[in-house]
Amino acid sequence: MLHILFVLYAISHKHCSSGEIPTMNGNKSFEPSCPLPSSDKKTVQLAHGGGGRLMQELIQDIFVRAFHNPLLAPMHDGATWPVEKGTLAFTTDSYVVRPLFFPGGDIGSLAVHGTINDLAMCGAKPLYLSAGFILEEGLSLDVLQQVVNSMAKAAQAAGVSIVTGDTKVVDRGKGDGIFINTAGVGLVPSGVRIAPTLIQPGDAILVSGDLGSHGVAVLSVREGLTFAGNVESDSAPLHEVVGDLMGSGVDLHCMRDLTRGGLASALNELATAAKVGMSIDESAVPVLEPVRGACELLGLDPLYVANEGRFVAMVPESQAETALAVMRRHAVSSKAARIGVVTGRHAPPVILQTVLGTHRILDLLSGEQLPRIC
Repeated sequence: MLHILFVLYAISHKHCSSGEIPTMNGNKSFEPSCPLPSSDKKTVQLAHGGGGRLMQELIQDIFVRAFHNPLLAPMHDGATWPVEKGTLAFTTDSYVVRPLFFPGGDIGSLAVHGTINDLAMCGAKPLYLSAGFILEEGLSLDVLQQVVNSMAKAAQAAGVSIVTGDTKVVDRGKGDGIFINTAGVGLVPSGVRIAPTLIQPGDAILVSGDLGSHGVAVLSVREGLTFAGNVESDSAPLHEVVGDLMGSGVDLHCMRDLTRGGLASALNELATAAKVGMSIDESAVPVLEPVRGACELLGLDPLYVANEGRFVAMVPESQAETALAVMRRHAVSSKAARIGVVTGRHAPPVILQTVLGTHRILDLLSGEQLPRIC
């Protein structure tokens, strides 16, 4: 009985910090711990995900303060709103980019932009987002605040609201600082339909801007590399330029944002789904010289490098110039270019006309050129 009281006394006087308490036979096998060391108020603790007071403080002080809006205010299990005329679009994505901060963006703004862009590719006006956070024990609360503020700023600039969310905390060493899952809801106007099945032979293939900057920007920070020229991520919302295209009367057959796998992967996916072929002119594909040089140095193909603010569109040949003029009115798509044409079905589905006048197959990669890029 005396030994038990000693153990309880020892635990209480360690303020729940980890420590080894001898057992009756002298072996150090009992290691009491608590998710909330009393001395640490600046990092994420396991108790922040435990549903108690500390979790409520985290939600109120960081998330609610940054994302406050009328639909979030009730703090219910979900958000509700009336549905307007049209078709609802719904998407979800997860973000595990490393490092958390990179030239031109961070994991917070990336999560907002990526989800908005998925909705935009459906022809939807983005309305509401959810945000799920998986936090690693020991993460600096200042870093978390910076990421959340970035998300709030990106959402506000895009005219969307973050209306519901979730927070979980994993043990130290079991995560990578922050993982973010977002879901988004948007409204597709009546009569608008954009899908791979609408792609037709003869369609012009347009790309909204230069390629590869996001992947190279993330890689430069991750590996401590310096390239000639300033390379920043192209992370940006695309819904405004898409809305302008639809408002101009351009018949958008299909669009796809160029994230993991880059342009080449997106074209292969679309060609396969539409049962068509595609011919791409390499000399017409815009790539910044610093990005091209970095890719040559590292043995990367910019056509496969990830982007976070670029998309490809298929439109009727007769409307290609109109579409390009509309796209070039926006900063995010000022370097829009026509890069190819949709052809009849053939295998392989995507062929690249090289700058040397030869042809090569643009196939899907078996692996990933740059992992953890978004």
